[in-house]
Amino acid sequence: MKFYLFSFLLGVFLILTSCVEESKITFNEIEISAEGNSIVSINIPKAEGDNIISDNINTTIYYTISQSLSFGEEHVNSEKSLEEQILEFNTEYNSFKKDFPNSAQEWEAQIDGDLIYQSEEIISIAISSYLDTGGAHGILTIRFLNFDPETGLKIENDKLFNDIKAIKSIAKSYFEEFIAENESEIFDTDEFLLAQNIGLEYEGVVILYNVYEVAPYATGIIQFTIPYNEISSYLNYN
Repeated sequence: MKFYLFSFLLGVFLILTSCVEESKITFNEIEISAEGNSIVSINIPKAEGDNIISDNINTTIYYTISQSLSFGEEHVNSEKSLEEQILEFNTEYNSFKKDFPNSAQEWEAQIDGDLIYQSEEIISIAISSYLDTGGAHGILTIRFLNFDPETGLKIENDKLFNDIKAIKSIAKSYFEEFIAENESEIFDTDEFLLAQNIGLEYEGVVILYNVYEVAPYATGIIQFTIPYNEISSYLNYN
């Protein structure tokens, strides 16, 4: 009898534990397009689960994509759907072809998103966008978005760490090592600038500089990962 009681209690404990540990939010990859679209490709993770949390995450992801598709607008029109903005991108291209019928230039917009880290304390998503709307080359831009799983709200970089000065010092050493190993050319600056794009992956904290941020186009994207064992004491998240 004691054995059966123990087995029953153990089963209840395991069920309750699994419910607690189960994430409120899951992600599914979706493709977003519009009728008649042929030059814009969007494949991103969509948050599902708790409505408020998932809505907050998806709203930030969609806004980030809207920024990529906007044409020199100071403020992104958040009332427009992504489908509407895709059609506007196509319209701009059609207008370009009408004005320059002999141009061989083809436009392209490819946006992809990846869930690179998820735990009970933080979610990190990478959004990469490649846009080619003329000129010598297209531009690839990568943005990291960090979210609080309890609210779905974006976590700003200064909230990730408890000592920005220490993080900046560690990142600087990795930055200089990257530049030396790759013989990369960078802009002359009076002081080291911490990247705007900081994300978490399972190996450590990723620091990323997009093209033109600290170096010319030829240098490309500068990216390195700082292992958690070097940086964990400065993280506000476990």
